Amino acid sequence: MKSWPDTAHRLIAVAMGREKADMVIRGGRWVNVHSGEIIAATDIAIAAGRFAYVGPDASHCTGADTQVIEAEGRYLVPGLCDAHMHVESGMVTVTEFCRAVIAHGTTSMFIDPHEIANVLGLAGVRLMHDEAMAMPVNVFVQMPSCVPSAPGLENPGATLGPDEVREAMGWPNIIGLGEMMNFPGVTAGDGKMLAEIAATQRAGKTVGGHYASPDLGLPFHAYAAGGPSDDHEGTRAEDAVARVRQGMRAMLRLGSAWFDVAAQIRAVTEQGLDPRNFLLCTDDSHSGTLVNDGHMNRVVRHAIAQGVRPITAIQMATLNTAQHFGLERELGSITPGRRADLILTSDIVALPIGLVIARGRVLAENGRLTADIPAYVYPEAARRTMNMKRCLTAEDFDVTAPAGRNQVDVRVIGVIENQAPTRALRKTLKVQSGLVEMDRANDVAQIALVERHRATGKVVNAFVSGFGYNRDCALASTVAHDSHHMIVVGTNKQDMAQAANILRDTGGGLVLVSEGKELARVEMPIAGLMSDERAEIVAEKAGKLVAAMKACGCNLNNANMQHSLLALAVIPELRISDEGLIDVTAFRKVDVFV
Repeated sequence: MKSWPDTAHRLIAVAMGREKADMVIRGGRWVNVHSGEIIAATDIAIAAGRFAYVGPDASHCTGADTQVIEAEGRYLVPGLCDAHMHVESGMVTVTEFCRAVIAHGTTSMFIDPHEIANVLGLAGVRLMHDEAMAMPVNVFVQMPSCVPSAPGLENPGATLGPDEVREAMGWPNIIGLGEMMNFPGVTAGDGKMLAEIAATQRAGKTVGGHYASPDLGLPFHAYAAGGPSDDHEGTRAEDAVARVRQGMRAMLRLGSAWFDVAAQIRAVTEQGLDPRNFLLCTDDSHSGTLVNDGHMNRVVRHAIAQGVRPITAIQMATLNTAQHFGLERELGSITPGRRADLILTSDIVALPIGLVIARGRVLAENGRLTADIPAYVYPEAARRTMNMKRCLTAEDFDVTAPAGRNQVDVRVIGVIENQAPTRALRKTLKVQSGLVEMDRANDVAQIALVERHRATGKVVNAFVSGFGYNRDCALASTVAHDSHHMIVVGTNKQDMAQAANILRDTGGGLVLVSEGKELARVEMPIAGLMSDERAEIVAEKAGKLVAAMKACGCNLNNANMQHSLLALAVIPELRISDEGLIDVTAFRKVDVFV
């Protein structure tokens, strides 16, 4: 769309009544996020995709060809902004993600495509960048910063560094640097990490943060000094307080499996901190959440339910985000010159979405997308990413015990429901015929990471607890943050091999096998991360997968998303990678056996 300077002449003419508006919305209650007021009986005039006039009466700029919408006393709310998210977590493309969330009132997203970057490198980032630019809403892209996320502890399908960051900073839709996950590298003064931050700062763009440690001592202070300007990894009120006090924005996330708003928002509701530096985001939302529960409207409702004033919660999902990314003069409020992004709602607490307008165009009504968004076709190279050396057998998942032992003490990854961190557990397991056995009765299953980028044939085996499987089964997934090899969790090695081979043959995704039978599958042929089907179809398949997991004894909330993070070697405490079992508190490889 044309810039404010390029449209200013027309906006002025419409505001003065010399020209007629393209669209006029009459008689609404204006939620003014700049002044913190709700102003009744307000009209809005839109021209060239931007707000031209916001005031008591727009009849002076309403003509015969002006599209008139009667607000009938409904609230006029700025289009909602997701301050930090990964499209790939929705299991769909940018296009399909937008189709799913526009009807929920989301008109701006700040996406970090570091999932596809770990598989396809800079070329993958460019694919999503270009697709984002074709959307009828604002989809800004952050250049992935940590590919790999844990250097020396994992090997992704591609690597990125300062040269790639500098190149991407010149692309038209790059808004900044994606989350700087290698916080130990920043605090240690790692040259590569600091060069990426410097390239972003010199381009005048925003550096995203990711400090996933509870230590708020010197390492946290050093991290803030390194340049990241926000952080979404806080889980406690003191995390939010520390970030804001150090001049960072605290991003409070409510995703499909991350429920971090309630604890941190107390910094505002109970401690009285200024809410201007608090933002709302989703980080990771799978398609089922998007289709059935909502997107940023869900997060705003949740924040209000925790005691935040409605207009304050809306500010956290609109103006605050725009200001953070240097876009206050483009979006985030219903004020002259800004992009005409707004929603009409009858209730700013429950936030039902009656009408969604983006860039002056009606895109959705009453929870249903009304605009057509053409499909985006990914090249064949993005669909051929299952580079495995061979089919797997049950023996690939054997864990050989030290000689002469009938039982062993092992390190076990402990899943924490609704949180990204894991626990480093220790369990005693039996040994039979020289092989370590799982312990289904005590919820100890086996986990394997299968290399899929360079056909090395490597399989790393360990143990995991928390899924609760009570029958023979295995879930395999090529969504395995952040290097996105294949993770297989199971209670039966034959099922584990079968599940892995299904994904090898079909191009990636998720599949659940039990007692030799495939129970559910979600195909994700694009980089093994995304489907090109509609979000509703993917959500239905994902729902069947979750139901099948429950039938096998797993009652975790969003268990498939918890599964996908078991290789995330930048969030404590214990993870698995293609290098082995990783102690993330010490950032070193450890043995399965204690």
